[in-house]
Amino acid sequence: MRFVQFRFLKDTIKATRIGLQKKSGGIVDLSDALPNCHSMVDALTKLGGNGLIEIARKNLANKETSSSKCQLLAPITSPDKIFCIGLNYKDTCKELGFTPPEEPLVFSKFSSSITGPFDNIDHPDISKEVFWEAELAVVIGKKGKNLDATTAKDCVFGYTVANDITALDWHKKNGGQWLLGKTMDGFCPIGPSILTADKIADPHKLAISCRVNGQVKQTSNTHQLIHGVYGCIAFLSKFCTLLPGDIVLTGTPPGCGGFTKPPQFLKKGDVVECEVEQLGIIRNQIV
Repeated sequence: MRFVQFRFLKDTIKATRIGLQKKSGGIVDLSDALPNCHSMVDALTKLGGNGLIEIARKNLANKETSSSKCQLLAPITSPDKIFCIGLNYKDTCKELGFTPPEEPLVFSKFSSSITGPFDNIDHPDISKEVFWEAELAVVIGKKGKNLDATTAKDCVFGYTVANDITALDWHKKNGGQWLLGKTMDGFCPIGPSILTADKIADPHKLAISCRVNGQVKQTSNTHQLIHGVYGCIAFLSKFCTLLPGDIVLTGTPPGCGGFTKPPQFLKKGDVVECEVEQLGIIRNQIV
């Protein structure tokens, strides 16, 4: 199943709705079936991933609305936590000449950095070195603490596409802390939907790519991950309790602009597309 958050274009209230996107692209509105759930995080918290899927399954045959009448929003908004894993592709470490980390290299973003899969992104005036990082993102479906790889797999609700946009100049400043260069407004576009985990046979066998103005900048496969999806989740759960709706960005392949030779940075008017096999494409213009 593909879960989305969306708005009807003619809705003057601009209410956020939870829906299912069908193969046709049409959207089944689940609002009536989820009267007490006002967001995906809310639904996952109250119902759990399995409970949400069961309700959605019972409403699959409901009326579809054309996607042309809807605005797709980020499929997760206001999560409790956004985890990011750095230097997690073998080919990225090779490109940079780094030794692969022995354990996941963890940093974070604020939830205010999340934006929609097709939203414009403001280029921050305080940076001249903004670049792209295509990533596979994992959505947590139930509470978990001190997990192993098996129980970590059970906590995955689904997968989506993310772009870990970075301001390299601020990535290097502030005493070497990465946060400010990672968490500016709009620096975490995600979407276009959440594909449930049961539809992905192996998250470690997915093609991933990024294009800027139609030119391929990144291309790889998640089989290059150093620390796999379940290993990262288990590692994170040793330090803090994972909650429904939490997001884990699993790392980026080689070719992100800040580390190419010479470096390549985004400017106003550029269009960035990030794609993960089976999950779809997010497309954002820098303005």
